[in-house]
Amino acid sequence: MESFTMSNASFLRPPKYRRHKAKGLAVVTLNGRDIYLGKYNSAASKQEYQRLVGEWLQGGGQLRDDRQTEITVSEVMAAYVRFARGYYRKNGKPTREYEMIVESCKLIKPLYGRCRAVDFGPLSLKAVRQVMIGLDHSRRYINKNVDRVKRMFKWAAAEEMIPASIPQALSMVTGLRKGRTEARENPPVLPVDDSVVDATLAHLPEVVADMVRFQRATGCRPNEVCQLRPCDVDRGGDVWTYRPESHKTEHHGKTRVILCGPKAQAILLKYLARDAQAYCFRPCDSEAKRRASKHATRITPQATGNRPGTNRKRKAKCKAGEMYSTDSYRRAIHRACDKHDIEKWAPNRLRHTAATEIRREFGLEAAQVILGHSSADVTQVYAERDLAKGIEVVRKIG
Repeated sequence: MESFTMSNASFLRPPKYRRHKAKGLAVVTLNGRDIYLGKYNSAASKQEYQRLVGEWLQGGGQLRDDRQTEITVSEVMAAYVRFARGYYRKNGKPTREYEMIVESCKLIKPLYGRCRAVDFGPLSLKAVRQVMIGLDHSRRYINKNVDRVKRMFKWAAAEEMIPASIPQALSMVTGLRKGRTEARENPPVLPVDDSVVDATLAHLPEVVADMVRFQRATGCRPNEVCQLRPCDVDRGGDVWTYRPESHKTEHHGKTRVILCGPKAQAILLKYLARDAQAYCFRPCDSEAKRRASKHATRITPQATGNRPGTNRKRKAKCKAGEMYSTDSYRRAIHRACDKHDIEKWAPNRLRHTAATEIRREFGLEAAQVILGHSSADVTQVYAERDLAKGIEVVRKIG
């Protein structure tokens, strides 16, 4: 074996490269512990010997934390997922961010799960990103997931699971740029025309239709209309205020106040006469109304056929719950659009529609206040510029 010359550890004598007779493996003893290097006299075992002894000499006769060297990517992911499940929570439930972290880990595991975390570098991260491109994920979605992977390794370094050099190297990978990647671009979220909304309302269940009307009147987010409760609404003035129990930016210490004018108040009135802690818009109420409507229009005589409630399953896999989720709210709208051949739209577009109307009539600052944005730049995304004014000006000035 070639000699080691380390200026800062010249007084140390390198341990010998030896053969373990019983196993036929190369072995070196460092800090009183035998470390197997692979097949004896192989190039790989000699290279591993050089690396370990070099680190031992550089460390003044001490090895780097073996755990940091040997921990696998799968172990890092498992530890981070456990952390994320407790950290990314709202109202006792894991948030969407936790779910996205899990999805990102699922993409990494088949490729690098068994690899050492110290070997996961920028090229590895780019390979994972290329898999996302191959799965036809959008550019912005890919960039967000890549940032989640970087954040995971940064957390692991802070927990002293891996060397700090790993997240530092991963931070060198920049995000995909628009027009300079194969990843597809999602179209911008635009306002939904009121004529499309009105056409859809005629085919929605009564409860879901009122959710749409309330959201259109207030410009609130879909999750804010889903979690509305009587106790959250202050009816002390001519304009009511609704403070959601939970909202998007609460972890930043910000408050959210939704203003309810006459239109929104008229929609809410019939939903406020209930337990103050109960949700106003409930799937179980919608299902009960649907069944009552079917019973009222039944053709089969009452004396024959099934009586109301007798044909239900005792242990149904899916029961109508106490609160709509943003997904179930969106699916109800999509079902009505698909069934009646209406342009499909999502409830978050109602917020864009309200923002555009408010900005056109009252200006950008008013739209910023109603939408609850701390920056006008964010409001610009929601409030589409009214081109009608520009066209009118051009007509006059030629």
